[in-house]
Amino acid sequence: MKYRTLGRTGIKVSPYCLGAMMFGAIGNPDHDDSVRIIHKALDAGINFVDTADAYSRGESEEIVGKALKGRRDDVVLATKAHLPMGDDPNQRGNSRRWLVRALEDSLRRLGTDHVDLFQIHRPAPDTDVEETLSALTDLVRAGKVRAIGTSSFPASDIVEAQWVAERRGLMRFRSEQPTYSILNRGIEREVLPVCERYGMGALVYSPLAGGLLTGRYRKGRQADSHRAAFGFKHLSDERRLDTVEQLIPLADKAGMPLTHLAMAFAIAHPGVTSAIIGPRTMAHLDDLLAGAETTLTDEILDQIDAIVPPGTDIGTLDMAYNPLAIQQTALRRRLPDERSAA
Repeated sequence: MKYRTLGRTGIKVSPYCLGAMMFGAIGNPDHDDSVRIIHKALDAGINFVDTADAYSRGESEEIVGKALKGRRDDVVLATKAHLPMGDDPNQRGNSRRWLVRALEDSLRRLGTDHVDLFQIHRPAPDTDVEETLSALTDLVRAGKVRAIGTSSFPASDIVEAQWVAERRGLMRFRSEQPTYSILNRGIEREVLPVCERYGMGALVYSPLAGGLLTGRYRKGRQADSHRAAFGFKHLSDERRLDTVEQLIPLADKAGMPLTHLAMAFAIAHPGVTSAIIGPRTMAHLDDLLAGAETTLTDEILDQIDAIVPPGTDIGTLDMAYNPLAIQQTALRRRLPDERSAA
């Protein structure tokens, strides 16, 4: 496994990052089997593991903690906070009150005294970014966090956070975790260039487009996969399925599985540090590891560009972040008596 530098932190990480979302109740509830999968990934040279407190309500972190016993120093460990962890309205978000507690809870579940990367899982428009950065700065200075990052932040939010950090003498976000795949290339327009400008690493999630780029979801066919049971709309999006039907023969002609084409594409962009793989079974991991040496030629990349132009999103993932300006009708529609020009 080759290694890349996470932004300008000096931390060396593998181009494949092991995502732990599928370890626990929502994916693989067998702890021993999940630990074996993690160990095999580490043995293959993957040294980057990403989880979050919200994954199966902490169970994922507990599994990762079990797997890393005796191997913690060899792993760049990342986790996230922001999503709800209880009914209490203060058990979520990006406030100092919550982030300090969330990290302590994560450290306990992970069985470690620090994480290498602590990420804000989603933006929080109701919280000043200075409040968030101030809390994270104190956690870094306390030795509980080595670097801080974001996830699903729009480019404008990333820039604002960088300016606030410089103005207030606070720790800067050193990484961003956006969605990125052949089907979702929107971050190529602004997010990735902004990350490169500020020396931030990008560990991208859903490089298989939420499962669509596994080849198991085909137009006119009923999928019986684990993900299909969750009712994700992106798995039946006609535009996305039409695109998959164009990518499958491209992969076949290149002599590789669609999964290998998708992963090789994701890590080929100069702004991408690592692509997160999220295996639920050992077979999933074996398939992805088998494609680790895949290199896409300029000709293949040009053909992908012809199918999905650079900077283009073909539909969206159900779990993708939408700003409040998009979510809330009141923020994109004037009151009825203010809508006319005269």
